Amino acid sequence: MIDLHPLRKFRVPIIAECISPDIFQGKNRKEIEGLKIWEGNKQKRLRELFKVEENRKEQQQEETTITIHGDVSKVRRVGAYMTHGELSINGNVGMHVGEEMKGGKITVHGNVGGWAGSAMKGGTIEIHGNVSHYLAAPYRGSSKGIHGGRIIVHGNVGNEAGAYMRKGLIKIYGGAGQFAGLRMHGGTIYIQKDCEGRVGASMTGGKIIMGGFVESVLPTFTIESIKEKVKIEENEIVKGPLYLFLGDLTENGKGRLFVSREKNPQLSNYERLL
Repeated sequence: MIDLHPLRKFRVPIIAECISPDIFQGKNRKEIEGLKIWEGNKQKRLRELFKVEENRKEQQQEETTITIHGDVSKVRRVGAYMTHGELSINGNVGMHVGEEMKGGKITVHGNVGGWAGSAMKGGTIEIHGNVSHYLAAPYRGSSKGIHGGRIIVHGNVGNEAGAYMRKGLIKIYGGAGQFAGLRMHGGTIYIQKDCEGRVGASMTGGKIIMGGFVESVLPTFTIESIKEKVKIEENEIVKGPLYLFLGDLTENGKGRLFVSREKNPQLSNYERLL
């Protein structure tokens, strides 16, 4: 087990994709301290920015475990390309956490910057705080959204959560901004609380479940039925009644949009179309 402690308050962005169980695996403390890291436009060694502690009691573990203690909100790409092991962050962390992650688990006890889990393919990210915009979404100009894995957020998220999603599961126990599930192709997004508008815009597949208030449903969705419950994953369901909308019809989409009937009385006019 490796513990990392920031040596000071960081003021400029730090690129730290070296902080990953894959990179630390098989290295001793000196080798870890010598890993290259970027602070702004200057390349440094990990030991110049973090105190590295090695817990010898945990050395028998097959997989590497890393714990970061403190505010690292300026530190980006932590856990990028992870395939195994565990990474815990006890504080806020910057953008691109778990970028293109394939396995293992990342746990954050704090808030997270944008593009968390971007292009993720496997593993689990659990965030006990809020997330900025573009959760699990690809970068501008790319259409490679999340292809697998699980993301669990216990707070709120910003705009375009799950954009271009193809597989996997995103559970948000807070609220969400606009364009959740934008151009979604598959997988499941669950938003427990209120959500801003344009949910599922241009989606062609997958399902979005909204347990709270939503400003409106796009006119390019058609109501299909009212469901008593819907499954999120094994052993977790959302009890209804819930409106089921299909769309986005502008894309000949077959996506499913489940909306709480109780929390959205403004949608009752759709019932006459059933």
